[in-house]
Amino acid sequence: MPQRSVVEAQNPFREGLRIKESLEPCVMVIFGATGDLTHRKLLPALYNLALEHPLPAGFSVVAFARRPYTDETFRQQALDSINQYSRQKPVNPQVWESFAAGLHYLQSDFHNPTGYEQLNELLNKLDQERGTSGNRIFYLSTPPSQYPEIIQNLGAAGLNRNRKGWTRIIIEKPFGHDVASAHELNRQVGKVFKEEQIYRIDHYLGKETVQNILVFRLANGIFEPVWNRRYIDHVQITVAENLGLEGRGGYYEESGAIRDMIQNHMLQLMTLVAMEPPIAFDANSVRDEKVKVLHALQPLTGRDVLTNTIRAQYGPGWVGGREVPGYLQENGVSPTSMTETYVAIKTFIDNWRWAGVPFYLRTGKHLPKRVSEVAIQFKQAPLMIFKNSDAQGQVEPNVLTLRIQPDEGISLKFGAKVPGTDMQIRAVNMDFFYGSSFVREQPEAYERLLLDCMHGDSTLFTRRDEVEAAWVFVQGILDEWKSAPRETMHTYESGTWGPQAADEFIWREGRRWRRP
Repeated sequence: MPQRSVVEAQNPFREGLRIKESLEPCVMVIFGATGDLTHRKLLPALYNLALEHPLPAGFSVVAFARRPYTDETFRQQALDSINQYSRQKPVNPQVWESFAAGLHYLQSDFHNPTGYEQLNELLNKLDQERGTSGNRIFYLSTPPSQYPEIIQNLGAAGLNRNRKGWTRIIIEKPFGHDVASAHELNRQVGKVFKEEQIYRIDHYLGKETVQNILVFRLANGIFEPVWNRRYIDHVQITVAENLGLEGRGGYYEESGAIRDMIQNHMLQLMTLVAMEPPIAFDANSVRDEKVKVLHALQPLTGRDVLTNTIRAQYGPGWVGGREVPGYLQENGVSPTSMTETYVAIKTFIDNWRWAGVPFYLRTGKHLPKRVSEVAIQFKQAPLMIFKNSDAQGQVEPNVLTLRIQPDEGISLKFGAKVPGTDMQIRAVNMDFFYGSSFVREQPEAYERLLLDCMHGDSTLFTRRDEVEAAWVFVQGILDEWKSAPRETMHTYESGTWGPQAADEFIWREGRRWRRP
């Protein structure tokens, strides 16, 4: 185990922290390994794990892609990517030398059976030479249209099972385009792999604050008793982006904000906030409770969709001091597009804990800043005993904010008396920041999730019924939007917090959006 730094050793918040038990050696096969995800996220994440010593000796990567690279070509590109995107720089020469020795490249088309035969031979060779013991992870880092073909070929080559070790497959989002395609993809992968082998990845679940939602709720006795309809007025979940399409016009035209953010990231956040305490902190117990929340979501269909959702497209404006075009002027976007770049949704969870408590979800592109957070607003005190003082009308409701990005942490807003002879009350914040409290750079989400897959821990991955239940909720909205008139698509100026209609959407119930 590596020596802890002096700062870490002296920090009382880090006392008791331990690295997980040692891992079994394994090989990770990355399909589409020359793509952006591999070079921006996967390779830097694996290098950082190697640097911090959780990776076992002999850990290997096989890149499976079409480009005519050699092992050395791929290793050089991997080094360039790690130098550019790793959170820990510069690259440690000794760690890199050991890590690079396990990087291999196999050129093949995804549809070519010969490539999978060669892959099988290479994996058996690595078992002998690097002691990987038959343990394999297959990572699908390709366009979703390639998933069925790769899965089928893995099965045909017998790579879905291994008598010597374990086999797992990681599938990136988007997992389907609608209910029907998600169900069909689940059917296809289920024919080849068992459910316990399948790891559907959503990188949001690897973020520290997301993981800490359950710890915050269930490890602290003062919060869970008030985590219900008696004390909470409403919940706001915000995922705001200051970026636009960044050259992905073709993809975004097919996706839109509801598929890109709501169906996966934001519904996952909501399930963690709203779920009941699991009977144990294991994968199936946690995911059982998350699925119950999704099944309890009040369906939005027909006219209810127009009443409880707002969709919009960004127009021209200024973001971060830079003038930007409107969505309809972006490359790859149809001038008559009805694809939304902003969505606000109000929904309810029809169960005993949350009956009558609205959950507001909003996400958008070209907003003023990049921020993700969950804000829980509590009900006002039942009796204003300060009504004969200057404090009347000044008392703001308590708000508990879980900041997911940036500046991960937790903030609690409460009222305090301003010093002086008058009774004046002002809202103040009590803040907790992960970075300053633990004096340690937080691991990237992919580091945590890749490590969990190697351990066989699927708690932070989505299960088949989770995916399909989330799509059922979103499908009702998509179906109504298809036939809705053009005027239901609002616009907003880039660099603002969304359309005026979204403010009116929440004002009509006496509430307002929190400004992050």
